[in-house]
Amino acid sequence: MRCNSFPHSLHYQVRTMFWFVSLPTLLFVVTVSFSESTTCEDAQKACSVIACGIPVTNGTPGRDGRDGAKGEKGEPGLRGLQGPPGKLGPPGSRGAPGPQGVKGQKGDRGDSSVTETKLANLERELRSLEAVLDHIKKVHTFSLGKRSGKKLYVPNSEKMPFSKVKALCAELQATVATPKNAEENKAIMDLANDHAFLGITDEATEGQFVYVTGGRLTYSNWKKDEPNDFGSGEDCVCLQENGLCLE
Repeated sequence: MRCNSFPHSLHYQVRTMFWFVSLPTLLFVVTVSFSESTTCEDAQKACSVIACGIPVTNGTPGRDGRDGAKGEKGEPGLRGLQGPPGKLGPPGSRGAPGPQGVKGQKGDRGDSSVTETKLANLERELRSLEAVLDHIKKVHTFSLGKRSGKKLYVPNSEKMPFSKVKALCAELQATVATPKNAEENKAIMDLANDHAFLGITDEATEGQFVYVTGGRLTYSNWKKDEPNDFGSGEDCVCLQENGLCLE
């Protein structure tokens, strides 16, 4: 059969203050008590109780004087209270190890019963998980395809040329389905709803059929007058619905 035909295949993620100083203006106010127009001198001759005065208002303060000479150093004052401690400094370098201490007395023997109980429980759980896993594997196998001996045949329900079938199987770490006995041949036939490629070919040497995994055929179920290389270029083997093989 030609390898580019398409039968089904089977395969196994600062403010600055300016101090304005103005020159004081003195205002002289003369106040004299008298009853007639007379001079102060005349008034003094006439009455000794009359006084002449010139009251004057105070002016603005003058500028500060210059700083005096520095005085002698005084006696030391009393010592104040001690302040709080400062920040912790960086750690120093590690010192040399000290001498080994005295060996202590031997302790009492521990109770191993708790550990043994836990170990026994873990073993039981492990056996239970193994049984569940084995059951899941069987169910998975049953749902995927057909098993014969240690082989599991799985269809992909697609049609593709033989070269792609081999590449797909290799990607899945499997091989193209190849019957090695009548039981395996029937298992493949029952699973395939149509023609299916087998892992048998004579691509290397015409007329010399071998397994794609290597080695000569050990089982064959050819249809009558097969293989015949009809029309030339037939290098692949296909399994029919009746279980017979043709080239």
